[in-house]
Amino acid sequence: MSYSFIGSGLTIEKLVQIARYNEKVELHPDALERIKVCRSMLEEKIQAKEIMYGVNTGIGEFSEIVLNDEQVKQFQRYLIYNHAAGIGDPAPIEYVRGAMAGRINVHAHGNSGCRPEITLALIEMLNKGVTPVVCQKGSVGACGDLAPMAQIAELLMGEGEAFYKGERMTGKEAFEKAGIPIPGLQARDGLATINGSNLLTAMSAIHLYDINRWLKQAEIACAMSLEALLANLKPYDERLHKIRGFSGAVRSANAIMKCIQGSDLQTGKLKIKVQDAYSMRSSPQVIGAAHDVAAYAKSQVEIELNGVGDNPIFLPNERLTLTGANFQGTPVSLPMDMVGAAVTMVSVLSERRLNRLLNPALSVGLPAFLTKGAGMFSGLMLSQYTADSLIVEQRILSTPACVQSIPAAADQEDFVSMGMNTAIKNGQILDNAYGILGIEFIAAAQALDFREFKTGDGVAFAKKTVRKYVEHLDVDRPLYKDHTKMKEVVKSCEILQEVEKIAGSLG
Repeated sequence: MSYSFIGSGLTIEKLVQIARYNEKVELHPDALERIKVCRSMLEEKIQAKEIMYGVNTGIGEFSEIVLNDEQVKQFQRYLIYNHAAGIGDPAPIEYVRGAMAGRINVHAHGNSGCRPEITLALIEMLNKGVTPVVCQKGSVGACGDLAPMAQIAELLMGEGEAFYKGERMTGKEAFEKAGIPIPGLQARDGLATINGSNLLTAMSAIHLYDINRWLKQAEIACAMSLEALLANLKPYDERLHKIRGFSGAVRSANAIMKCIQGSDLQTGKLKIKVQDAYSMRSSPQVIGAAHDVAAYAKSQVEIELNGVGDNPIFLPNERLTLTGANFQGTPVSLPMDMVGAAVTMVSVLSERRLNRLLNPALSVGLPAFLTKGAGMFSGLMLSQYTADSLIVEQRILSTPACVQSIPAAADQEDFVSMGMNTAIKNGQILDNAYGILGIEFIAAAQALDFREFKTGDGVAFAKKTVRKYVEHLDVDRPLYKDHTKMKEVVKSCEILQEVEKIAGSLG
């Protein structure tokens, strides 16, 4: 069954299915009709010589220059050429597929003025696995992601480069092999393909999907560490959090307790402190705050995925052209900057629990650095160094990009979102977060090996999954292989999947 683009209802989860898992897509018949109606109106306006930005005028600082009929025919080609000005390595295929999906959903509203052949070509590219080669860097997030989206538009002229069936080739060759007709670009077609923040929005959507699953694993790792540190469980009673009222904290407390369910810690048999350190007892409030920020960002990203991010906008029913700034990436950049900081914050919390597991003054009877051979062996001492180095990098990357505007285009574009920088650094923050959490999982599993009570069922399954890949550290060995493997395991969400089988959904 394929997903039908109609301009609404595109969720983050559905975008991931299309971008990452290659779900088939189609254009809803109602959307196709709207695109045709809008195009018909635009062509009438072109014939009537109505001045319209980016159709029969230049763009940016050149928007006051009116083009003649011959220039209108050629303008879209040169528009794409001069905007395909990115730099560096190609963006991951799933990001580019997500950007194309988002652009199709913009067109589906019937307010962009492009020919239906343009939208249908993008549909075929998704279904047949033709993905443009798009430089990761070069967008300032207004007027949309112009540089990367222009590399997508190159293929619509039979130019540029593409990935097809695992190979990199010319766009023309990819279209020929996939059996996709080259639609070419006529008036408005090029700008209608590039003038939105679609790549940074797709990246943000994919990051949010992965961050939600990472936060669930942060709760599992927290539960393991809490058990290893003989935590007082009162701070994880949902009634405590309901009284305050933050939904993320309620969700987080419930998730942690689902993992601990069945533990001897719940029976009162074990001696515990009256109050634990903040890194333990405030975990639901901290991880919950990250859930709340991610939920807000998700709502903003999904508005963008289902809105008309374009310029100009055409309203066929009113036969009206409106020029504005719906390409501006700030509505996505601002909340996603907060999300990046939230992931860093939860990573810091993870490292503080790691510290308590390793420090004999704080670990409630666990051996120093979780080794029985202290002196001869150093145990997991150096694991903390690695986690700390990753966190410092995260902190540097958590500086907001949305306040970093640099004017361009002779000050015509004098405030931009820098939302692509937000998206790129969030990817790096999340990559580090996988490693930091992986190290806590290693340490928590090692610590639980020294405890002799029954742990919660979810915690037991999590530890069992860790032990599939990382053996107990009895005698010192090089740890880089363990660290790297656990980073991969956290990214794969295998621990989450195993725990949810026994504990139920964590949120």
